[in-house]
Amino acid sequence: MTGEEDKAPGRLRIDKWLWAARFYKTRSLAAQAVEGGKVKLNGERVKPARDVKPGDSVELRSGELQWRVEVCAVSPRRGPAPEAAKLYAETGESRANREQMLLMRRAGPHPAHEVRGRPTKRDRRMIRRFTGE
Repeated sequence: MTGEEDKAPGRLRIDKWLWAARFYKTRSLAAQAVEGGKVKLNGERVKPARDVKPGDSVELRSGELQWRVEVCAVSPRRGPAPEAAKLYAETGESRANREQMLLMRRAGPHPAHEVRGRPTKRDRRMIRRFTGE
C-alpha cells in the first residue's frame, strides 16, 4: 500500500499541486519555494507535505511577481498548460497587480542597456591594476 492510496480523495500535497498547476518547473523547486516561505496556504506558511483541497487560497511569489489563486481542483499528474489552468482560479486583483508589474518591467530599460560589449584596452589596463595581475 502506497502513501497515495490512504489519502482522502480531493487532497494533494501542496508541492505536488504547485508542480501540477505549472507554477514551478520541478517538484523540488516547488518544495524549496514552500520551505522558503514564498508560498502561503490560507494565509499561513506551510510545509511541502501540507494537503491542499478545492476551495483553499494559495498565495505565491516568484521573483517580483505575486499570485493569489483559489484551488479549484487537484491533480497528481502534470498535464498541458490549458489543463493546468483549470486547477486554479486567479483573483482579479492579483491578475491586475501582476499585469501592472509586467508592464512596468517592459517600460523600463533592459538591465544590460548600458553594457557596451568587450572591454577596451584602457578598461583592461584598469582591470589589471585593480585585480593586481
